[in-house]
Amino acid sequence: MSLRCHVIGGGLAGLAAAVELAQGGAAVTLYEAGPRAGGRCRSYFDSELGCRIDNGNHLLLSGNRDAMAYLETIGAGDSLVGPSRPEFLFRDLRDGAQWTIRPDRWLWFLDPSARVPGTSAADYLPALALAWASADLTVAGALGRRRAVHEKLWQPFSVAVLNTECEAASARLLWRVLRETFGRGPAACCPLVPRIGLSESLVDPALDLLRRRGAEVRLGARVRRLEFADDRVGALDLGGERIDASRDMVVLAVPPAVASGLVPGLEVPDEYRAILNAHYRWHPGPDAPAIVGLVGGTAEWVFAKREVVSVTVSAADRLMDRPAEALAEEIWREVAAVHGAPTAPMPAWRIVKERRATFAATPSQLRRRPRCVTAWQNLALAGDWTRTDLPATIEGAIKSGRRAAAIILNGGKS
Repeated sequence: MSLRCHVIGGGLAGLAAAVELAQGGAAVTLYEAGPRAGGRCRSYFDSELGCRIDNGNHLLLSGNRDAMAYLETIGAGDSLVGPSRPEFLFRDLRDGAQWTIRPDRWLWFLDPSARVPGTSAADYLPALALAWASADLTVAGALGRRRAVHEKLWQPFSVAVLNTECEAASARLLWRVLRETFGRGPAACCPLVPRIGLSESLVDPALDLLRRRGAEVRLGARVRRLEFADDRVGALDLGGERIDASRDMVVLAVPPAVASGLVPGLEVPDEYRAILNAHYRWHPGPDAPAIVGLVGGTAEWVFAKREVVSVTVSAADRLMDRPAEALAEEIWREVAAVHGAPTAPMPAWRIVKERRATFAATPSQLRRRPRCVTAWQNLALAGDWTRTDLPATIEGAIKSGRRAAAIILNGGKS
């Protein structure tokens, strides 16, 4: 009899787990409460803009090993695009200054043309102290306030990857990201984005593979309760439908608040940070940079995509109660300044506010991240909020799903 697995949650963590389980020969059923898979990382048609957009702006790096392995497995390894060498363009909205960070060699910061203007090589050395950061040390506490390098590199980088302000974010977690990227050399630092869209790269090929492997994909199927018997999950309750799981394996890959409501006594992160995305039906042209980091304004990262220009603001709790139209006008003026567009009339726009986008990457919240294995013999956890040693990113989500699947395929042993 083949191993039967129930994967609850169709975001990237659940998809990654389901793919690995199906590839390993398991009979998989994937349950997704919403009408579409992908969670916070998918594409959809926006009627206001009249085109297809991503529900958020996500950047991968060539050194994201689990994400790259997942893409290869689902046959989407060539669906990402990016520069041939690592480089990150920044612009200061206050004075129009531009610079490009080029970590294209070891000790790249020794080259004045590769680092932030007005900084010295010595300004970058405090980053090495992150390797020995205590569990309670914050990014600001570890890196200090060397103004130019902090404001024009560490702050935008840290906030983007941790989605938490530097004064509160974990220095140790930032080090783990640096170790996986800058610490592995230039080949690991190239920025990559989907050629078409998030769903086309990360979601649709996975669903296709699952169906080819005979997996059952159930969209609009919400698991409302888990029944426990002794040390196992005994059944899944979908509200009107009860599925016996007593002899099966279960991967729970849902948001942390949902998981804690399904699993008694499960401690999860319970503090969150917001993300704001702005989308405009306008494109700066084929020669425009695909990604620009902004300093000194509201917008932080501007992505030039096929039919739209999109903006991301991380740790955006301060913006959540502001009117969408006022935010759209303010951010558009910044985009226009960068790409030379007229400020009026403003193109069609869409503001997307995610109040609970990710868990807060603070030292206290990291201690609340649970391990993948649980006290129940047939239940594993997956999600970017589990103990992946990474922040809430695509890489973290996929890593957690692949880890949960590996544990199950290994007979429940981590």
